[in-house]
Amino acid sequence: MNATGRRAHKNISRCEVGWTALILLAGFVIPAAAAQGGANQVGTNQLGTAQETAFQLDPAQTSVKFTLGDVLHTVHGTFHLKRGGLQLEAASGKISGEIVVDAKSGESGSGMRDRKMHKEVLESERYPEIAFRPDKVEGAVASQGKSSVKVHGMFSIHGVDREITVPAEVEMSTDRWTATVHFTIPYAKWGMKNPSTLFLRVNDSVEIDLVAAGNVAKRTTASAIQ
Repeated sequence: MNATGRRAHKNISRCEVGWTALILLAGFVIPAAAAQGGANQVGTNQLGTAQETAFQLDPAQTSVKFTLGDVLHTVHGTFHLKRGGLQLEAASGKISGEIVVDAKSGESGSGMRDRKMHKEVLESERYPEIAFRPDKVEGAVASQGKSSVKVHGMFSIHGVDREITVPAEVEMSTDRWTATVHFTIPYAKWGMKNPSTLFLRVNDSVEIDLVAAGNVAKRTTASAIQ
């Protein structure tokens, strides 16, 4: 082979080495990029969105009433809302927040009876709050109009938490909500004193009627899809 042929052969060899290197590089880079892209895609697929509705409670439009029967007549009274707010994730039915009532605000229209209620039954100086902290809604809450649902959570009174489920009638509009709840508290069974005397007998349970109302706010949050 003459000098010209040897130079041509060397050039061809260099080209072959160059192409081989490029092919090997592509063999490593392209699969790695594809794997990274797949990982990113999986990560993207694991992200979802959930709409959460915040229910604010307006003390001026929220009422808590109680009814206690005795042999002579029925006693009616009220409590005042102390604070409250709820957050509902409609898709899962998960709800959080609290409705807290001022136990000391309870009144029935009779000073002597109310003093007895606060001192002997509620012991409101020692247990100044009555609270409901929900965690689950059974049934769908419509974005507009009326819905009938059940709300599960923990009810705290007289320093003890108890698991309860209460029925609720909910009415929604664009920016307002109202909920009506009725349930019974077996206060004597729950460890509170029955204020009955020898001459006056009262029921050992009390009926509660809650009407909650306020503003509605919605926001979308990111959540992981399992």
